[in-house]
Amino acid sequence: MKNTPEVPENTTSPGIKAKFVLLSLIGIFMFFVPVPSNGATTIPIEYLVSFLTGHFMAAGRLYALAVILIATAMPFIKKTWNKDAITTIFTFTKILGAVFTVIVFSGVGPEPIMRADHGPFLFESLAVQVGTLIPIGAIFLTCLMNYGFIDFAGQFLRPLMRAVWRTPGRSAVDAVASFMGSTAVGMLITNEMYKERKYNTREASIIATGFSTVCVSFFVIVAKTADIMHLWTPFFFISLIVTFGVTAIVARIYPLSSKPETYYQEKEGYPEEKLEGSLLKAAWNEGLRICKDAGPVLPNILKNIKNSFGLVFEVMPNFMSIGLVALILADYTPVFDWLGYIFYPITLLLQIPEPLLAAKAAFLGLAEMYLPVLVVVNAPELTRFIISVMSITQVLMFSTTIPCVVATEIPVSIKDMVIIWLERTILSFFIIVPISWLVFMLKMPRCGLLKIIIHGGKQYVLRTIKK
Repeated sequence: MKNTPEVPENTTSPGIKAKFVLLSLIGIFMFFVPVPSNGATTIPIEYLVSFLTGHFMAAGRLYALAVILIATAMPFIKKTWNKDAITTIFTFTKILGAVFTVIVFSGVGPEPIMRADHGPFLFESLAVQVGTLIPIGAIFLTCLMNYGFIDFAGQFLRPLMRAVWRTPGRSAVDAVASFMGSTAVGMLITNEMYKERKYNTREASIIATGFSTVCVSFFVIVAKTADIMHLWTPFFFISLIVTFGVTAIVARIYPLSSKPETYYQEKEGYPEEKLEGSLLKAAWNEGLRICKDAGPVLPNILKNIKNSFGLVFEVMPNFMSIGLVALILADYTPVFDWLGYIFYPITLLLQIPEPLLAAKAAFLGLAEMYLPVLVVVNAPELTRFIISVMSITQVLMFSTTIPCVVATEIPVSIKDMVIIWLERTILSFFIIVPISWLVFMLKMPRCGLLKIIIHGGKQYVLRTIKK
Protein backbone atom coordinates (compact mmCIF):
# COMPACT_ATOMS: atom_id res chain seq x y z
CA MET A 1 0.00 0.00 0.00
CA LYS A 2 1.30 3.43 -0.92
CA ASN A 3 1.82 6.11 1.64
CA THR A 4 -1.03 8.56 2.16
CA PRO A 5 -0.84 11.20 -0.56
CA GLU A 6 -0.13 14.66 0.70
CA VAL A 7 -2.36 17.60 -0.07
CA PRO A 8 -0.12 20.45 -1.17
CA GLU A 9 -0.75 23.54 0.88
CA ASN A 10 -1.28 25.69 -2.22
CA THR A 11 -4.07 23.47 -3.57
CA THR A 12 -6.11 23.49 -0.38
CA SER A 13 -8.35 26.51 -0.13
CA PRO A 14 -8.76 28.41 3.14
CA GLY A 15 -12.43 27.40 2.99
CA ILE A 16 -11.52 23.68 3.19
CA LYS A 17 -9.17 24.32 6.10
CA ALA A 18 -11.82 26.33 7.93
CA LYS A 19 -14.43 23.66 7.20
CA PHE A 20 -12.18 20.91 8.58
CA VAL A 21 -11.37 22.82 11.77
CA LEU A 22 -14.90 24.14 12.40
CA LEU A 23 -16.70 20.82 11.88
CA SER A 24 -14.13 18.99 13.99
CA LEU A 25 -14.62 21.48 16.82
CA ILE A 26 -18.42 21.12 16.62
CA GLY A 27 -18.16 17.32 16.86
CA ILE A 28 -15.64 17.51 19.71
CA PHE A 29 -17.85 19.95 21.61
CA MET A 30 -21.00 17.83 21.29
CA PHE A 31 -19.39 14.61 22.48
CA PHE A 32 -16.42 15.47 24.65
CA VAL A 33 -16.88 18.81 26.41
CA PRO A 34 -18.50 18.55 29.89
CA VAL A 35 -21.23 21.12 30.56
CA PRO A 36 -23.24 21.83 33.74
CA SER A 37 -26.83 20.61 33.86
CA ASN A 38 -29.15 20.81 36.89
CA GLY A 39 -26.28 20.87 39.33
CA ALA A 40 -24.50 17.95 37.65
CA THR A 41 -22.19 17.51 34.67
CA THR A 42 -23.13 16.10 31.30
CA ILE A 43 -22.16 16.52 27.63
CA PRO A 44 -24.13 18.53 25.05
CA ILE A 45 -25.43 15.57 23.04
CA GLU A 46 -26.86 13.92 26.17
CA TYR A 47 -28.39 17.21 27.30
CA LEU A 48 -30.11 17.61 23.93
CA VAL A 49 -31.48 14.06 23.90
CA SER A 50 -32.65 14.29 27.52
CA PHE A 51 -34.45 17.55 26.72
CA LEU A 52 -36.26 15.99 23.76
CA THR A 53 -37.22 12.75 25.48
CA GLY A 54 -38.22 14.58 28.65
CA HIS A 55 -40.55 16.99 26.89
CA PHE A 56 -41.89 14.65 24.21
CA MET A 57 -42.03 11.24 25.92
CA ALA A 58 -45.46 10.37 24.47
CA ALA A 59 -44.13 10.93 20.95
CA GLY A 60 -40.95 9.05 21.88
CA ARG A 61 -42.96 6.01 23.00
CA LEU A 62 -44.91 5.94 19.72
CA TYR A 63 -41.69 6.34 17.76
CA ALA A 64 -39.96 3.48 19.65
CA LEU A 65 -42.97 1.19 19.15
CA ALA A 66 -43.03 1.93 15.42
CA VAL A 67 -39.28 1.35 15.04
CA ILE A 68 -39.39 -2.02 16.84
CA LEU A 69 -42.38 -3.22 14.80
CA ILE A 70 -40.73 -2.15 11.53
CA ALA A 71 -37.44 -3.78 12.56
CA THR A 72 -39.31 -7.04 13.27
CA ALA A 73 -41.08 -7.00 9.90
CA MET A 74 -38.01 -6.15 7.79
CA PRO A 75 -36.40 -9.65 7.70
CA PHE A 76 -39.65 -11.02 6.32
CA ILE A 77 -40.16 -8.15 3.85
CA LYS A 78 -36.59 -8.60 2.57
CA LYS A 79 -36.94 -12.42 2.82
CA THR A 80 -33.67 -12.68 4.74
CA TRP A 81 -35.04 -14.13 7.97
CA ASN A 82 -33.73 -17.64 7.22
CA LYS A 83 -30.51 -16.67 5.42
CA ASP A 84 -28.44 -18.53 8.02
CA ALA A 85 -28.72 -19.86 11.57
CA ILE A 86 -27.55 -16.62 13.21
CA THR A 87 -30.02 -14.51 11.21
CA THR A 88 -32.86 -16.88 12.07
CA ILE A 89 -32.06 -16.72 15.77
CA PHE A 90 -31.98 -12.94 15.80
CA THR A 91 -35.17 -12.73 13.77
CA PHE A 92 -36.80 -14.72 16.57
CA THR A 93 -35.39 -12.34 19.21
CA LYS A 94 -36.85 -9.41 17.25
CA ILE A 95 -40.28 -11.07 17.22
CA LEU A 96 -40.03 -11.63 20.97
CA GLY A 97 -38.92 -8.03 21.43
CA ALA A 98 -41.94 -6.79 19.45
CA VAL A 99 -44.31 -8.90 21.59
CA PHE A 100 -42.79 -7.58 24.82
CA THR A 101 -42.92 -4.01 23.49
CA VAL A 102 -46.63 -4.24 22.65
CA ILE A 103 -47.33 -5.62 26.13
CA VAL A 104 -45.36 -2.83 27.82
CA PHE A 105 -46.89 -0.17 25.59
CA SER A 106 -50.41 -1.39 26.37
CA GLY A 107 -49.71 -1.33 30.11
CA VAL A 108 -51.33 -4.73 30.64
CA GLY A 109 -49.32 -7.89 31.12
CA PRO A 110 -47.67 -10.35 33.54
CA GLU A 111 -45.89 -8.89 36.54
CA PRO A 112 -42.35 -10.04 35.52
CA ILE A 113 -42.72 -8.03 32.32
CA MET A 114 -44.59 -5.03 33.76
CA ARG A 115 -42.36 -4.51 36.80
CA ALA A 116 -41.23 -0.89 36.82
CA ASP A 117 -37.56 -1.88 36.64
CA HIS A 118 -38.13 -4.42 33.86
CA GLY A 119 -40.23 -3.78 30.75
CA PRO A 120 -41.18 -0.11 31.36
CA PHE A 121 -37.61 0.78 32.31
CA LEU A 122 -36.13 -0.95 29.25
CA PHE A 123 -38.69 0.65 26.97
CA GLU A 124 -38.66 4.24 28.23
CA SER A 125 -35.16 4.57 29.64
CA LEU A 126 -33.30 2.57 27.00
CA ALA A 127 -35.28 1.92 23.83
CA VAL A 128 -36.66 5.46 23.58
CA GLN A 129 -33.36 7.01 24.63
CA VAL A 130 -31.21 4.91 22.28
CA GLY A 131 -33.67 5.26 19.43
CA THR A 132 -33.43 9.03 19.82
CA LEU A 133 -29.72 9.30 20.58
CA ILE A 134 -28.37 7.28 17.64
CA PRO A 135 -29.97 9.30 14.81
CA ILE A 136 -29.28 12.63 16.54
CA GLY A 137 -25.76 11.46 17.33
CA ALA A 138 -25.33 10.61 13.64
CA ILE A 139 -25.88 14.29 12.80
CA PHE A 140 -22.92 15.41 14.87
CA LEU A 141 -20.83 12.31 14.19
CA THR A 142 -20.89 13.47 10.58
CA CYS A 143 -18.63 16.31 11.66
CA LEU A 144 -16.08 13.81 13.01
CA MET A 145 -16.44 10.89 10.58
CA ASN A 146 -16.93 12.44 7.16
CA TYR A 147 -14.75 15.54 7.22
CA GLY A 148 -11.35 14.25 8.19
CA PHE A 149 -11.21 14.15 11.97
CA ILE A 150 -11.04 10.36 12.41
CA ASP A 151 -8.42 10.16 9.68
CA PHE A 152 -6.51 13.03 11.28
CA ALA A 153 -6.63 11.35 14.70
CA GLY A 154 -5.89 7.92 13.25
CA GLN A 155 -2.58 9.10 11.79
CA PHE A 156 -1.23 9.88 15.27
CA LEU A 157 -1.90 6.33 16.41
CA ARG A 158 -0.11 4.69 13.49
CA PRO A 159 3.35 4.49 15.14
CA LEU A 160 1.81 2.74 18.17
CA MET A 161 -0.31 0.14 16.39
CA ARG A 162 2.35 -2.40 15.42
CA ALA A 163 4.33 -2.11 18.64
CA VAL A 164 1.39 -2.23 21.06
CA TRP A 165 -1.42 -4.12 19.30
CA ARG A 166 0.48 -6.11 16.65
CA THR A 167 -1.62 -4.57 13.88
CA PRO A 168 -0.78 -2.26 10.95
CA GLY A 169 -0.86 1.49 11.46
CA ARG A 170 -3.85 1.78 9.14
CA SER A 171 -5.93 -0.21 11.68
CA ALA A 172 -6.10 2.96 13.79
CA VAL A 173 -8.81 4.18 11.44
CA ASP A 174 -10.84 1.00 12.14
CA ALA A 175 -10.64 1.64 15.87
CA VAL A 176 -11.61 5.28 15.56
CA ALA A 177 -14.42 4.45 13.09
CA SER A 178 -15.97 1.94 15.52
CA PHE A 179 -15.73 4.43 18.33
CA MET A 180 -17.08 7.39 16.34
CA GLY A 181 -19.62 5.51 14.22
CA SER A 182 -20.61 2.02 15.29
CA THR A 183 -19.40 -1.54 15.65
CA ALA A 184 -20.93 -2.31 12.27
CA VAL A 185 -18.98 0.51 10.57
CA GLY A 186 -15.69 -0.61 12.07
CA MET A 187 -16.41 -4.26 11.24
CA LEU A 188 -17.25 -3.35 7.64
CA ILE A 189 -13.92 -1.56 7.24
CA THR A 190 -12.02 -4.45 8.85
CA ASN A 191 -13.68 -7.08 6.65
CA GLU A 192 -13.01 -5.11 3.47
CA MET A 193 -9.35 -4.58 4.44
CA TYR A 194 -9.02 -8.30 5.14
CA LYS A 195 -10.57 -9.27 1.80
CA GLU A 196 -8.28 -6.80 0.05
CA ARG A 197 -5.38 -8.61 1.80
CA LYS A 198 -4.19 -5.51 3.61
CA TYR A 199 -4.65 -7.36 6.94
CA ASN A 200 -3.53 -10.92 7.54
CA THR A 201 -5.75 -13.36 9.44
CA ARG A 202 -4.19 -12.68 12.85
CA GLU A 203 -4.35 -8.91 12.38
CA ALA A 204 -7.98 -8.98 11.22
CA SER A 205 -8.94 -11.24 14.16
CA ILE A 206 -7.31 -8.89 16.69
CA ILE A 207 -8.99 -5.84 15.15
CA ALA A 208 -12.45 -7.47 14.89
CA THR A 209 -12.50 -8.74 18.49
CA GLY A 210 -10.56 -5.94 20.19
CA PHE A 211 -11.19 -2.70 18.32
CA SER A 212 -14.93 -3.08 17.61
CA THR A 213 -16.02 -0.94 20.51
CA VAL A 214 -19.47 0.51 20.92
CA CYS A 215 -19.70 4.05 19.61
CA VAL A 216 -19.47 7.10 21.81
CA SER A 217 -23.27 7.50 21.72
CA PHE A 218 -23.60 4.26 23.68
CA PHE A 219 -21.08 5.49 26.25
CA VAL A 220 -23.58 8.23 27.03
CA ILE A 221 -26.47 5.77 27.52
CA VAL A 222 -24.38 3.58 29.83
CA ALA A 223 -23.24 6.55 31.94
CA LYS A 224 -26.76 7.96 32.13
CA THR A 225 -28.32 4.61 33.08
CA ALA A 226 -25.72 4.09 35.81
CA ASP A 227 -26.20 7.68 37.02
CA ILE A 228 -22.51 8.53 36.64
CA MET A 229 -22.69 11.37 34.11
CA HIS A 230 -21.03 13.58 36.71
CA LEU A 231 -18.05 11.25 36.33
CA TRP A 232 -18.16 11.40 32.54
CA THR A 233 -14.53 12.40 31.93
CA PRO A 234 -12.88 9.65 34.03
CA PHE A 235 -15.48 7.10 32.85
CA PHE A 236 -14.86 7.93 29.20
CA PHE A 237 -11.05 7.90 29.29
CA ILE A 238 -10.72 4.91 31.63
CA SER A 239 -13.05 2.93 29.36
CA LEU A 240 -10.90 3.70 26.33
CA ILE A 241 -7.58 3.06 28.08
CA VAL A 242 -8.69 -0.26 29.59
CA THR A 243 -10.41 -1.43 26.38
CA PHE A 244 -7.34 -1.04 24.24
CA GLY A 245 -4.95 -1.99 27.04
CA VAL A 246 -6.73 -5.34 27.41
CA THR A 247 -6.67 -5.78 23.63
CA ALA A 248 -2.87 -5.41 23.68
CA ILE A 249 -2.63 -8.29 26.19
CA VAL A 250 -5.25 -10.56 24.60
CA ALA A 251 -3.54 -10.17 21.20
CA ARG A 252 -0.54 -12.02 22.66
CA ILE A 253 -2.34 -15.03 24.17
CA TYR A 254 -4.49 -17.90 22.92
CA PRO A 255 -6.62 -17.99 20.79
CA LEU A 256 -5.55 -14.83 18.94
CA SER A 257 -1.84 -15.65 19.20
CA SER A 258 -2.47 -18.93 17.37
CA LYS A 259 -4.11 -17.31 14.34
CA PRO A 260 -1.98 -17.67 11.19
CA GLU A 261 -0.26 -14.73 9.54
CA THR A 262 -1.57 -15.73 6.14
CA TYR A 263 -3.77 -13.49 4.00
CA TYR A 264 -7.30 -13.95 2.64
CA GLN A 265 -7.65 -17.10 0.55
CA GLU A 266 -3.92 -17.66 1.28
CA LYS A 267 -2.91 -15.27 -1.50
CA GLU A 268 -0.11 -12.72 -1.44
CA GLY A 269 -0.81 -9.80 0.86
CA TYR A 270 -0.10 -6.07 0.73
CA PRO A 271 1.74 -5.17 3.92
CA GLU A 272 1.77 -1.55 4.98
CA GLU A 273 4.72 0.64 4.04
CA LYS A 274 6.40 2.70 6.70
CA LEU A 275 5.14 6.25 7.05
CA GLU A 276 7.90 8.77 6.43
CA GLY A 277 8.16 12.45 7.21
CA SER A 278 6.36 14.62 9.74
CA LEU A 279 3.49 12.83 11.50
CA LEU A 280 1.66 16.10 12.19
CA LYS A 281 1.94 17.15 8.56
CA ALA A 282 0.75 13.74 7.37
CA ALA A 283 -2.24 13.89 9.74
CA TRP A 284 -3.11 17.45 8.72
CA ASN A 285 -2.87 16.64 5.02
CA GLU A 286 -4.94 13.49 5.39
CA GLY A 287 -7.65 15.36 7.28
CA LEU A 288 -7.75 18.07 4.61
CA ARG A 289 -7.82 15.50 1.81
CA ILE A 290 -10.82 13.70 3.31
CA CYS A 291 -12.59 16.99 4.04
CA LYS A 292 -11.99 18.19 0.47
CA ASP A 293 -13.45 14.99 -1.01
CA ALA A 294 -16.41 14.77 1.39
CA GLY A 295 -18.72 17.18 -0.42
CA PRO A 296 -21.63 19.17 1.08
CA VAL A 297 -22.55 18.63 4.71
CA LEU A 298 -26.33 18.14 4.43
CA PRO A 299 -26.26 15.08 2.10
CA ASN A 300 -23.73 13.40 4.39
CA ILE A 301 -25.87 14.12 7.44
CA LEU A 302 -28.92 12.61 5.74
CA LYS A 303 -26.88 9.60 4.63
CA ASN A 304 -25.56 9.02 8.16
CA ILE A 305 -29.03 9.38 9.69
CA LYS A 306 -30.30 6.79 7.21
CA ASN A 307 -27.40 4.44 8.03
CA SER A 308 -27.91 4.97 11.75
CA PHE A 309 -31.35 3.38 11.51
CA GLY A 310 -29.68 0.15 10.43
CA LEU A 311 -28.13 0.06 13.90
CA VAL A 312 -31.37 1.24 15.54
CA PHE A 313 -33.33 -1.58 13.88
CA GLU A 314 -30.84 -4.13 15.19
CA VAL A 315 -30.42 -3.02 18.79
CA MET A 316 -33.85 -1.76 19.88
CA PRO A 317 -35.78 -5.07 19.52
CA ASN A 318 -32.91 -6.84 21.31
CA PHE A 319 -33.21 -4.49 24.27
CA MET A 320 -36.78 -5.63 24.67
CA SER A 321 -36.11 -9.35 24.11
CA ILE A 322 -32.63 -10.37 25.23
CA GLY A 323 -32.57 -7.60 27.81
CA LEU A 324 -35.97 -8.39 29.34
CA VAL A 325 -35.47 -12.17 29.34
CA ALA A 326 -32.09 -11.74 31.02
CA LEU A 327 -33.54 -9.41 33.66
CA ILE A 328 -36.37 -11.85 34.39
CA LEU A 329 -33.90 -14.71 34.72
CA ALA A 330 -31.66 -12.55 36.91
CA ASP A 331 -34.49 -11.52 39.28
CA TYR A 332 -36.64 -14.67 39.35
CA THR A 333 -34.11 -17.49 38.98
CA PRO A 334 -30.66 -18.27 40.39
CA VAL A 335 -29.19 -18.86 36.91
CA PHE A 336 -27.04 -15.75 36.78
CA ASP A 337 -26.17 -16.06 40.46
CA TRP A 338 -24.66 -19.45 39.67
CA LEU A 339 -22.86 -18.13 36.59
CA GLY A 340 -21.70 -15.10 38.54
CA TYR A 341 -19.68 -17.36 40.83
CA ILE A 342 -17.21 -17.70 37.96
CA PHE A 343 -16.07 -14.13 38.66
CA TYR A 344 -16.96 -13.99 42.36
CA PRO A 345 -13.45 -14.91 43.63
CA ILE A 346 -12.10 -11.98 41.61
CA THR A 347 -14.68 -9.42 42.75
CA LEU A 348 -14.24 -10.63 46.35
CA LEU A 349 -10.45 -10.42 46.12
CA LEU A 350 -10.64 -6.89 44.71
CA GLN A 351 -13.08 -5.82 47.45
CA ILE A 352 -15.70 -4.44 45.08
CA PRO A 353 -18.77 -3.31 47.08
CA GLU A 354 -21.45 -6.02 46.65
CA PRO A 355 -19.02 -8.45 44.99
CA LEU A 356 -21.56 -11.14 44.07
CA LEU A 357 -23.78 -8.59 42.34
CA ALA A 358 -20.76 -7.24 40.45
CA ALA A 359 -19.78 -10.78 39.39
CA LYS A 360 -23.34 -11.48 38.24
CA ALA A 361 -23.46 -8.21 36.29
CA ALA A 362 -20.17 -8.94 34.55
CA PHE A 363 -21.44 -12.26 33.23
CA LEU A 364 -24.57 -10.64 31.82
CA GLY A 365 -22.33 -8.61 29.50
CA LEU A 366 -21.90 -11.66 27.28
CA ALA A 367 -25.56 -11.37 26.27
CA GLU A 368 -25.87 -7.59 25.90
CA MET A 369 -23.67 -4.70 26.99
CA TYR A 370 -26.44 -2.79 28.81
CA LEU A 371 -27.49 -5.62 31.07
CA PRO A 372 -24.59 -5.31 33.55
CA VAL A 373 -25.48 -1.68 34.20
CA LEU A 374 -29.18 -2.47 34.65
CA VAL A 375 -28.38 -5.03 37.34
CA VAL A 376 -26.30 -2.59 39.42
CA VAL A 377 -28.45 0.57 39.15
CA ASN A 378 -29.10 0.47 42.92
CA ALA A 379 -25.56 -0.58 43.90
CA PRO A 380 -22.95 1.74 45.48
CA GLU A 381 -21.53 4.31 43.08
CA LEU A 382 -18.11 2.66 42.96
CA THR A 383 -19.68 -0.61 41.82
CA ARG A 384 -21.79 1.20 39.23
CA PHE A 385 -18.68 2.93 37.91
CA ILE A 386 -16.65 -0.30 37.69
CA ILE A 387 -19.41 -2.23 35.95
CA SER A 388 -20.12 0.67 33.56
CA VAL A 389 -16.51 0.61 32.41
CA MET A 390 -16.63 -3.19 32.28
CA SER A 391 -19.65 -3.12 29.96
CA ILE A 392 -17.51 -1.16 27.46
CA THR A 393 -14.25 -3.09 27.81
CA GLN A 394 -15.76 -6.56 27.27
CA VAL A 395 -16.42 -5.61 23.60
CA LEU A 396 -17.91 -8.99 22.60
CA MET A 397 -21.61 -9.77 23.09
CA PHE A 398 -24.18 -12.04 21.51
CA SER A 399 -26.62 -9.21 20.75
CA THR A 400 -24.38 -7.37 18.23
CA THR A 401 -20.62 -7.89 18.06
CA ILE A 402 -20.49 -11.68 17.82
CA PRO A 403 -23.10 -11.94 15.01
CA CYS A 404 -21.25 -9.12 13.16
CA VAL A 405 -17.96 -11.04 13.32
CA VAL A 406 -19.66 -14.30 12.24
CA ALA A 407 -21.12 -12.47 9.22
CA THR A 408 -17.63 -11.44 7.99
CA GLU A 409 -14.97 -13.47 6.18
CA ILE A 410 -12.68 -13.27 9.22
CA PRO A 411 -12.15 -16.83 10.61
CA VAL A 412 -12.95 -16.35 14.30
CA SER A 413 -15.29 -18.99 15.73
CA ILE A 414 -17.94 -18.42 18.39
CA LYS A 415 -15.88 -20.62 20.74
CA ASP A 416 -12.86 -18.36 20.17
CA MET A 417 -14.94 -15.27 20.88
CA VAL A 418 -16.34 -16.68 24.13
CA ILE A 419 -12.76 -17.45 25.27
CA ILE A 420 -11.63 -13.96 24.28
CA TRP A 421 -14.60 -12.45 26.13
CA LEU A 422 -13.67 -14.41 29.26
CA GLU A 423 -10.05 -13.24 29.02
CA ARG A 424 -11.14 -9.64 28.49
CA THR A 425 -13.49 -9.73 31.48
CA ILE A 426 -10.91 -11.13 33.91
CA LEU A 427 -8.17 -8.76 32.75
CA SER A 428 -10.56 -5.81 32.83
CA PHE A 429 -11.42 -6.43 36.47
CA PHE A 430 -7.77 -6.36 37.52
CA ILE A 431 -7.12 -3.13 35.63
CA ILE A 432 -10.39 -1.25 36.20
CA VAL A 433 -10.74 -1.72 39.95
CA PRO A 434 -7.43 -0.16 41.12
CA ILE A 435 -7.91 2.77 38.73
CA SER A 436 -11.51 3.26 39.91
CA TRP A 437 -10.48 3.24 43.58
CA LEU A 438 -7.86 5.87 42.78
CA VAL A 439 -10.41 8.05 40.95
CA PHE A 440 -12.82 7.90 43.87
CA MET A 441 -10.07 8.59 46.40
CA LEU A 442 -9.04 11.71 44.50
CA LYS A 443 -12.57 13.00 43.86
CA MET A 444 -14.19 12.30 47.22
CA PRO A 445 -13.75 14.23 50.43
CA ARG A 446 -12.27 12.32 53.31
CA CYS A 447 -15.65 11.53 54.85
CA GLY A 448 -16.82 10.04 51.55
CA LEU A 449 -13.70 7.93 51.25
CA LEU A 450 -14.11 6.83 54.85
CA LYS A 451 -17.64 5.66 54.09
CA ILE A 452 -16.38 3.52 51.23
CA ILE A 453 -13.69 1.95 53.39
CA ILE A 454 -16.15 1.31 56.22
CA HIS A 455 -18.69 -0.18 53.81
CA GLY A 456 -16.09 -2.48 52.27
CA GLY A 457 -14.85 -3.57 55.69
CA LYS A 458 -18.41 -4.16 56.93
CA GLN A 459 -19.19 -6.37 53.93
CA TYR A 460 -16.00 -8.35 54.47
CA VAL A 461 -16.79 -8.91 58.15
CA LEU A 462 -20.33 -10.02 57.38
CA ARG A 463 -19.10 -12.50 54.79
CA THR A 464 -16.54 -13.86 57.22
CA ILE A 465 -19.19 -14.35 59.95
CA LYS A 466 -21.49 -16.16 57.52
CA LYS A 467 -18.69 -18.54 56.61
